[in-house]
Formats: sequence, structure tokens, C-alpha cells
Amino acid sequence: MPISIASLDTPVALIDVPRMLRNIQRMQQRMDALGVRLRPHIKTSKCLPVVRAQLAAGASAITVSTLKEAEHCFAEGIRDIFYAVSMAPGKLAQALTLRRKGCRLSILTDSLAATQAIVDFGRQHDERFEVWIEIDCDGHRSGVRVEDDALVDIARRLSEGGMQLRGVMTHAGSSYELDTPQALQALAEQERYLCVSAAQRIRTAGLACPEVSIGSTPTALSAQSLEGVTEVRAGVYVFFDLVMHNIGVCQADELALSVLTTVIGHQQDKGWIITDAGWMAMSRDRGTQRQQRDFGYGQVCSEAGDWIEGALLTSANQEHGIVTLSSPGDIDISERFPIGSRLRILPNHACATGAQFPDYRACDASGAVYTWSRLHGW
Repeated sequence: MPISIASLDTPVALIDVPRMLRNIQRMQQRMDALGVRLRPHIKTSKCLPVVRAQLAAGASAITVSTLKEAEHCFAEGIRDIFYAVSMAPGKLAQALTLRRKGCRLSILTDSLAATQAIVDFGRQHDERFEVWIEIDCDGHRSGVRVEDDALVDIARRLSEGGMQLRGVMTHAGSSYELDTPQALQALAEQERYLCVSAAQRIRTAGLACPEVSIGSTPTALSAQSLEGVTEVRAGVYVFFDLVMHNIGVCQADELALSVLTTVIGHQQDKGWIITDAGWMAMSRDRGTQRQQRDFGYGQVCSEAGDWIEGALLTSANQEHGIVTLSSPGDIDISERFPIGSRLRILPNHACATGAQFPDYRACDASGAVYTWSRLHGW
């Protein structure tokens, strides 16, 4: 049974469902226009109703960050699942169980050592794992550089070891450090070019490399061409957040996740409004600190969701959040924000804030609120 926002205890994570659906449609239409499949990364929401909405919009496969996500989604009937974290040998048995149940789970490697572990385990259990090779396109995290001899060696080791090379993939994580359309477009092209080049190197060596998978939300929304790419993985677009807002790929009215909080006190002489949403609700993520505009722990909005300019959650303890105003003037904060009044806080990083809660409260266009469970664990 739906309830109303007024009946919710705080702090609580709210999803603005109409905004979320528009975000999903925007990304799907963008990928359709560029002629590639969208394989959404569900690590942002870890929520089956959200995943169903992404599939309904046109996605036919998903990306996950944990095998637990894969297990839950496969139980819901989703078969083509990419576990996009380099495969730990100790998790191969869990992956095997999923594949033996009929899940088309594909896994990831970026080293000869990890590849050999996959080959050895696959041979031991007579399983032909589908494996992607991760490409380093920007020095952000992990992956094999396109010019590295290890790239073809890994592909050959998989082929000769009886595994199936599903393709190459990359993630332009450094896109989170950019904030101009020109820079984002340039990185999107770099991401595309290097991953396609990696696939071509493998094919030139006489090995099959059917898929080219790239993606981050900023580059997906900035790419001008995806020639040679077969699919895009993106995740945070489903909710967006303040980091994405600073990068310039979304507007304030597209942020679909917020934390509802209650005012519980004041320090008038310091200009502090105390709330019950501390870092246990918002997370410790301070992703906007390195960007041109620092939002502290979050942007403050009215209970209805209207942006209150200059009001930020500037400090956070475990269960206390401190809201301050950039230009308080002669405002009596206890009158403007009385004890018991409620606010919404927009998060820096939707993935991190969502992870603080066991479920979301999803608000539809009518104002009705539903409980949507969230997956936790590995």
C-alpha cells in the first residue's frame, strides 16, 4: 500500500520516480540514436524496480558490481549479466554456479595471472567462461594499455585455454574530473578510439573479439560518434547527483535521489541548523570538494524538493548534519527552519548515499510513496 511523504520517518532516501524515468529515457534515446546497445550498470541503484524500468525502456542486458547483484537479477529473469570487476579466483565457484543455472554471466580480467586462474578453473570444471579484457583508456584505475603486449597474450591465453573472449571493455573514469563539453567530447572519443583499437589489435592477431564495451555517464552523454562500439555501460545517470551536475551533464531538476531529513536543533549564534541526516545517511563522500563548486555534504532543498540557494549541509557527524546559509543576513534560522520542519538533501554521489539505506521510498507523480528494497553485500 502506498503512503505519503508526510508519514515517513527520517532520515530516508527518496526517489523522484518521474525524474528517474526521464533520466532513463534520456540515456536510452541517446544510445539508440548513436546505434549502440545500452547495458546499464545497476551498481548505482542496486534496486530491482529501477532495473525493471531500465529494461522496459530498451536495455536487454545489465552490468553489475557484485555477484550478489547478479544472483538477484538472474532470479528475476535477467540472463545476460556482466560482472565488471576483475575476477578474484576465489569467486569463480560462485560465478560457475550462476552459469550452471543458465545465467549468461560474463567476467573480467586485465592480467595474465588472473587469466590463467580463470583458464585453470574453467578446465577443471569443464566450463567455457565468457571473459572480457579490461582496457586502460585514461590511466584512471585498472586495465591493459592498448600497446601492451599483454593485451594479445591475454586474448590468446583465453582462446588456447578453451575460454570465450567476449570482447574488450573500458571505463573513462577520469571523466569525473572534467567540466566542459569540449573536454568531455575529447575524452569520449579517446575512450572509443582506444577500446576499438584494442579490439582491432586482437583481431589482427587472428583472434575473435566480437564486442567493444565502453562507458561512463559523462562520456556516454558527450560522445559524438560510437563507431566500432557495440555497447555502452553507464550507471549514475539513473539518479544523477551533484558531481554530475558540476560536470555539466545534468540540470538541478534532473537529480532524482535525495535524503529527507528533519530539523532537530539550532545554534543561532553560529548560524547552524541541525538535522538528523549525518554521514550515516549522506555517506562520507565529498566528491564535489575537488570540483569548481563544493556542495559540502549536499545541497539543501525544501521538503517539496525546491533548491534553497546558498543552503548546504556543510558538516556531518554520524547522526547529525549541520546546515549553513552562505548569506544568512538577519534571518532567524529557528523561525525559517523550525524544529520538526523537514528538508531534502541532494547527495554528492548517488551510489554512496544510496548504499547507506536498506531501501528507497519511491515517490510517484501523484505523491504516493512506495518502498523499494535495495541490495546489499557481495
